[in-house]
Amino acid sequence: MLRVSNISFSYRDTITLKNISFSIAKGQNTAIIGESGCGKSTLLKLIYGLHDLNEGQIFWNETEVLGPKFNLIPGMEFMKYLAQDFDLMPYITVAENVGKFLSNRNLKKKEARIQELLAIVEMSEFASVKAQYLSGGQMQRVAIAKVLALEPEVLLLDEPFSHIDNFRKNSLRRKLFGYLKEKNITCIIATHDSKDILAFTDQTLVIQNGELLANKTTKLLYEHPKNRYIASLFDDVNVIPNYLVLESDERNATILVFPFQLEVVSNSKFQVEIRQSYFKGNGYLVEANFNNQAVFFENAFALEKGDWVFLALKS
Repeated sequence: MLRVSNISFSYRDTITLKNISFSIAKGQNTAIIGESGCGKSTLLKLIYGLHDLNEGQIFWNETEVLGPKFNLIPGMEFMKYLAQDFDLMPYITVAENVGKFLSNRNLKKKEARIQELLAIVEMSEFASVKAQYLSGGQMQRVAIAKVLALEPEVLLLDEPFSHIDNFRKNSLRRKLFGYLKEKNITCIIATHDSKDILAFTDQTLVIQNGELLANKTTKLLYEHPKNRYIASLFDDVNVIPNYLVLESDERNATILVFPFQLEVVSNSKFQVEIRQSYFKGNGYLVEANFNNQAVFFENAFALEKGDWVFLALKS
C-alpha cells in the first residue's frame, strides 16, 4: 500500500501542495485531476522521490520514500515515473530504448520481453526505427513501454496519452490498464482527460490550489460531485435552480447537471432559448440561454437558433 501522510511542499516561497493525505492499495489505478498548475505533476514527483518534502511522509509498504537529500540518484527503484518529456535516447532504435535496462544474460528472453511491450503500445513495426524519426505520439508510446520494461511495483504517469492520436488512444488505454491489472501494478495517473479516468481508474483524487479537495471512487465522484469545480473536470456542467427541475420550492438551492442528464419535453418550468447546436457524431450538444446564463444539453438533432424549448431531468 502507498501511504501519503500530511505532506506539504513548496517551490521557494510559494506553497504548491499543502497537507495532502491519502492511501492507495496495491494493484489499484488512481487518477489525480485538477486544473493546470494545481500541483498534479508535483505530487507525482514527490511520490517518486524527485523532491524533498517540507513536511509529512510517504511510504510504500514499510519503505519510506526519500528525496535527493537522502539518495544520490533521486527516485525509488521499485517505482517508475513517466514524465511529459519522454526521456528517450534519440540515436538508438525503439527496441534498444525499451530494452535499455533489461539484462543481457538471456538475449532471447530480453527480445521476447521487448516484443511483448511493443505489442502493448502498438509499436512492433517500429522496433528497428531510431527514436529521432518518430512522431511525438510514437515517442510517447515507446516511453510507456520503456517504463514497463522492469515491471515496477508502482507506475506514475504524467499525461501519458497527451500526444497520441484519438484512434489509437482508446486501444492503448485498454491494453495498458488491462496489463497493469493483470500484473497487479499500482498505477497513479495525472491527467486532464476524463476518458483516461472514468473507464479505467478505481479511485480519483481532486486537487485544487494545492489542496486535496476530494478522494473517492471514480464512479461515486462522477455521479455525486460536491461542487462545480469537480463536475467541470469531467464535462460541461450546468448549475440549475432546484425548483426548475425538482419538486422543490427552494429558490436559492441549486443542482449540478451534466448535459446528458437533460432532455427536451413538451412542457416544464424550465424554458430556454437556443443559441447553437454542435454536432458530436451521435447527436448534438446544444447551447441555450436561461436568464443570461448558458445551459448545455444533448439532443438527437440540431435545434434552430432563437427557438424556445422546455427542459427537464431525464427520468
